[in-house]
Amino acid sequence: MNTDVHPVPAAQRLRAKVPPPPRRGHLPLGDPEGTADRIEITSGSIERAGKPWFPITGEIHYSRLPRDRWSEVLGHARAGGLDTVATYLLWQAHEPQPGQFRWDDNLDLRAFIELAARHGLDVIVRMGPWAHGEARYGGFPDWLVERGVATRTNDTDYLELVRRFYGQIIGRLDGLTHVEGGPVVGAQMDNELYDQPQHLAMLRTIAEDLGLRVPIWTATGWGGAQVPESLLPLYSAYADGFWEDSATEWPDFAAFHFRYSEVRDDLTVGADLREALDGIVLDPSAVRLKDDAALPFATCELGGGMHAAYHRRPLVTSEDVAALALAKIGSGSIWQGYYMYAGGTQRRGAHGTEQESHATGYPNDVPTLSYDFHAPVGEHGQVRRHHHLLRRQHLWLATDGSELAAMRTTVGGGSEDPSELRWSVRSDGHRGYLFLTTYQSARRPLDAQPGLQVAVELDDAVVTVPSRPTDVPVGVSVAWPLRYPLTDGLVLRSATAQLVTRIADDAGEIVVLSATEGVPVELVLEGDVDVRGAGTARPDGGHTAVDLVGAPGPGAFVELPGVRVLVVDEETANHLYRLEIAGRDRLVLADAPVYGFDGGLVAHPDTESVTVSLLPAPASLTSEHAEVVVATAVATPWGTWTVRTGAGRRTLASGLRPHAAAPPEPARGGPMDRLSAPRDFSGAARVQLDVPGELVADVDRALMRVTWTGDVGRALVGHEVVSDHFWHGRAWDLDLTPWRERVARDGVTLELLPWRSDTGVWVDPSVRDVPEGITVPSVEIVRVAKVVLVAEEANP
Repeated sequence: MNTDVHPVPAAQRLRAKVPPPPRRGHLPLGDPEGTADRIEITSGSIERAGKPWFPITGEIHYSRLPRDRWSEVLGHARAGGLDTVATYLLWQAHEPQPGQFRWDDNLDLRAFIELAARHGLDVIVRMGPWAHGEARYGGFPDWLVERGVATRTNDTDYLELVRRFYGQIIGRLDGLTHVEGGPVVGAQMDNELYDQPQHLAMLRTIAEDLGLRVPIWTATGWGGAQVPESLLPLYSAYADGFWEDSATEWPDFAAFHFRYSEVRDDLTVGADLREALDGIVLDPSAVRLKDDAALPFATCELGGGMHAAYHRRPLVTSEDVAALALAKIGSGSIWQGYYMYAGGTQRRGAHGTEQESHATGYPNDVPTLSYDFHAPVGEHGQVRRHHHLLRRQHLWLATDGSELAAMRTTVGGGSEDPSELRWSVRSDGHRGYLFLTTYQSARRPLDAQPGLQVAVELDDAVVTVPSRPTDVPVGVSVAWPLRYPLTDGLVLRSATAQLVTRIADDAGEIVVLSATEGVPVELVLEGDVDVRGAGTARPDGGHTAVDLVGAPGPGAFVELPGVRVLVVDEETANHLYRLEIAGRDRLVLADAPVYGFDGGLVAHPDTESVTVSLLPAPASLTSEHAEVVVATAVATPWGTWTVRTGAGRRTLASGLRPHAAAPPEPARGGPMDRLSAPRDFSGAARVQLDVPGELVADVDRALMRVTWTGDVGRALVGHEVVSDHFWHGRAWDLDLTPWRERVARDGVTLELLPWRSDTGVWVDPSVRDVPEGITVPSVEIVRVAKVVLVAEEANP
């Protein structure tokens, strides 16, 4: 082994584990041999076409979105780096009356799957029959609940009804499964079922008897769930939870999920439902939380945000979401699955709105309509910061995830001590990634790491990162490459920047790295390497260390033999996409949300103009419905254009202090006696807002954005409640587009109930110090455009 020329403290040295050969053929999962694009489940990963595959899946509920918004949401998902979407099939929506099935409008499962495929996305169908998803009776139809059958068991009467429902689903999947060349690669049986393994196994048997053939059969595995061997257990991780008690300041499980750990399970997610509905109370000391060496570490519910209940309203940030997701990769995850990836709106049925509530025996009251979840893509298509932060991770996984999925995890620091270095390594013995984090919620921050150096012992070398001690500030989560191959003969031994993607242009290949704010960029190349461009070289123990000349950014190209390394700053990385435009992959920089579709570039700006840069640069960029002009390039060799959009914002009201005449008194309910959401708005403050017709016309979407403080609000157009909101510190968005004409005629009425600190509702400490009563600092109309841009190459 090579000697380490940069000795570091023993506490910061770690020997990377070498992964054993994966076990094969021991699981009743995967495609038959000979299947095109065969999917196989091994003990260490999911393989596809003979190579490890690192799926990236986001939960999107087609039945909670308007059908005309499906394509936009799927487009953002694909542009965000997802390769798979998962979706609940809510039984109550599809069979509202016994034997009367609906598959029309936004219940058209087949159309949703076909559209997902058109966007390049595979699909996981979460078939229930029980879903939860904060739906009324967990998605069960009222008629089923009223029959009194023993649901979620192998009761013959229940299974007969399940068979009928599954038969309808499977009939709509004909020709769409993976073995048939389609996008449906997996199916989940039930959800959060902890003590009925025979029933879970029976659900798969029924689905197969009805003709469903998919390579991946799953069940949720958290909470000590007993999952049969015929299903792959998937795990969860959340940065906070609305299901906790209002006396809980920050759940213990949240801190755990920001640390690197090879422990997959979490007994606390869904624990309130487990106790309230099933009477199951788990003692952590009696449940073995261990990795199963026969199974890969896969997830389906990494918190893409967090919902609000009336009694508890977490304020999960974009940085929380991204740090937690990266911690799971550093802990060994080989499948990143997010819940939710796109928010939606609760359905209405014969009994009214179909949300989880105390009225239906559930422990939590949630909003009657909004299911925004503060997801990366919001209830009304709002694209949030964590969409961009996660995309950086997903582009990396798309670039090197096949290699990463086969690597073994070694955890180097995992205590609760905020001063301890938290780090891990994923490695195949020869190369890998070093994970470091100084990030945890602002409620329990970690310490900075001054003078950081880490020595990673690989099979034939010790790699010390960085080559000189470097201070790492608070709030950083990184995955730094170790011995990453840039070309066949050129190896990036280490870097204090993260791999984003790599792409070819007319001048050769470009590898994109992202700097971390507050951490100097250093690249170390194996051997003696000629360095030009934005880098300056210095010798480093037989290798070549490279420091950037100037700041990272879209023009910071380090020229190396056979390859260019582009080192961008974090702000640039957050606006960077990799999309197929006009028949070839391109890097896209845009200061508005964009996605690729049918060879074009679709932008959804909410500002009067948007700047778009492409690399490789096409000869032109045009649009039928917007003015596009050539702008000064952000940096050579990018091509840059400015697009005039017709979007923008207009303030309707500001500085309001409405008064609620007679707010209802606090009440409690549900099986856990928690605070119940008020339903009586007769004494609420009423704010009438007139909306000029031109503000909701000639635009793709018109949102009303209400910045306010209070308790609960709802919005009416005429006498119809179109949106509701539990105040929790963020603005309240409602989409006026479906009611354009009525809004222009009648305006919008807000009914608002006041904040009273003595009620006992939990909100985040950062927003807790608000005045009693109601304030409405501003109400805006946000006009969101849709611009389709077409790129053309020069004639040959």
